[in-house]
Amino acid sequence: MPQMLPEYMGYDRTMSTFSPDGRLFQVEYAKEAVKKGGTSVGVIFSGGVILATVKQTNDLAVPGIMEKLFKVDAHLGVVSAGLLADARIIVDQLRTKAQVNRITYEEKMDVLTLSKELGDRMQFSTLYAGLRPFGVSFLVGGVDSTGSHLVEADPSGMLYEWKAYAIGRGATEVNKIFRSKYKENMSEEEALKLTIETMKKAEKIKNTEKSLEIAVVREGTGEFEILSGKDIKKLLN
Repeated sequence: MPQMLPEYMGYDRTMSTFSPDGRLFQVEYAKEAVKKGGTSVGVIFSGGVILATVKQTNDLAVPGIMEKLFKVDAHLGVVSAGLLADARIIVDQLRTKAQVNRITYEEKMDVLTLSKELGDRMQFSTLYAGLRPFGVSFLVGGVDSTGSHLVEADPSGMLYEWKAYAIGRGATEVNKIFRSKYKENMSEEEALKLTIETMKKAEKIKNTEKSLEIAVVREGTGEFEILSGKDIKKLLN
């Protein structure tokens, strides 16, 4: 982030005040928090979508306690980068929205509809004094009646739909690889191998099957499935 000039110092004290050149510094600070988070990626393949992230590992920690890859409903999930506490709160709200939609309309919530709910909630926190933006970005991946979707939501609440994308500290390197190696209508295996390749380069991973968490949502089954370490290990051979 560029160094802040003295005349701008007062504009980062409140959420709801623009600087003279049209910036919201608290939103920019939240985006910096995302850049310090572990790398998370999403990839669309022919027949589904992949979400993946690097696990927070510590020899004394209980496995799975620091969750970054979340199942929101049977047909979709999200992966985060940034402040995990912020991610947990938002995911709880998304799960509630998805279940209310099922009860009210007796059908699954569309991926883009849920993404809009996510973007609206994050944008709300950029409007009012006394609040702060959520220091987290998400990739929403899932399948519905219109096909497979991968949507990014950043701390400003802006939504972007991608074919392949990364967030977090390794995003620049991973997205560069995606631009050169991603192909339309990749098979699931090709997309998984590309995902693992990019994550290994971005995070300098040694023990891949223990360090990566990968989920797949296939159009055929419409089910969110987290791959086991054995499944990941097979892809390395």
